[in-house]
Amino acid sequence: MAKGRVTVIDIAQAAGVSKSTVSLVLQGSPLVNEGTRTKVNAVMRELGYVYNRGAANLRQSGAKSKIIGVVVNDLTNGFFAELAVGVDMVVQSAGFVQFLSNTSESLDRQREVIASMREHGISGLILSPSRATEASDLKPLVAAGIPVVVAVRNVPGARVSSIVSDNREGIFAGVQHLASLGHRRIAFLGGFNDTAVFDERLDGYRAAMANCGMALEESLIVPSAPSRAGGADAIGRALAIEEKPTAAVCFNDAVAFGVCDGLRTIGLEPGRDFAVVGFDDVIEAKTAVPALTTISVDPQGMGRRAAQLLLKQINAGKAEAEAIVSSVRLVVRESCGSGAIAKRQSSPIMA
Repeated sequence: MAKGRVTVIDIAQAAGVSKSTVSLVLQGSPLVNEGTRTKVNAVMRELGYVYNRGAANLRQSGAKSKIIGVVVNDLTNGFFAELAVGVDMVVQSAGFVQFLSNTSESLDRQREVIASMREHGISGLILSPSRATEASDLKPLVAAGIPVVVAVRNVPGARVSSIVSDNREGIFAGVQHLASLGHRRIAFLGGFNDTAVFDERLDGYRAAMANCGMALEESLIVPSAPSRAGGADAIGRALAIEEKPTAAVCFNDAVAFGVCDGLRTIGLEPGRDFAVVGFDDVIEAKTAVPALTTISVDPQGMGRRAAQLLLKQINAGKAEAEAIVSSVRLVVRESCGSGAIAKRQSSPIMA
């Protein structure tokens, strides 16, 4: 059997039936007896065949698919909502429709929704992969010739296009800014420590701490879910250590908002008693109280670029992998306070 995409002919040969019988099974026809149907279905599962229902419909109408699949790992995070808006801006103007789904970090759910999208004949896929996604998870898409753009999180070894932010440089800039304000006890809060994004941002933190001449203590690195609740938990653990931090760079803005919540529950005011820096610059960052100092990634812009990259491959008729690293910039607002925080907390309290 030829390597690559499994066809109806491959299934027919493996099952010892005619091509028309396989087609009838795929259509759910009552003309096929149950024994043959069971045998054909077993062969399809064994060969990894995915019935492209949308493509079948398109063949009948003579049209071409105008559907783009977009799968994200956490749609409750405002970053991904903005990313999806950016994608939609581009694909809609190009005459495509966005098919959006959320995996909630479930690899099984990710596999299910991608299989469903393939069945409906997507022309391409933009994926922010769930935790534990491996190159092998994307191999069937590559083999089928479906263009894929991985966004936000890279998948090592996958032969697909990618667009990610400059994670290392972003956190590096955040730490440097806090150090320039006089902070010497800076924590790194939030993020799942089994993702490439966490490793890249942590690398930026370590490099900046060393560059600023500050001792690196593992107790100042507190992983957590990259969410608001995760941020509240992380700041609670960070402030439980003996020599407390006076500032933190956060894995993302959601964590930073949670850190602010956690500070307020113990009577501390972010920007006044503790400095907070986020990462993403979601829309809410500007209107939060205090307004959030953060690393601007431009989520909508990333979505637009991901869509443009995907459409380029769709229009070219081939999926040549390209890697884009988007530049980032520090946006200083109120949540980082001033050097007075560090000076006040490092000075002995007078009775």
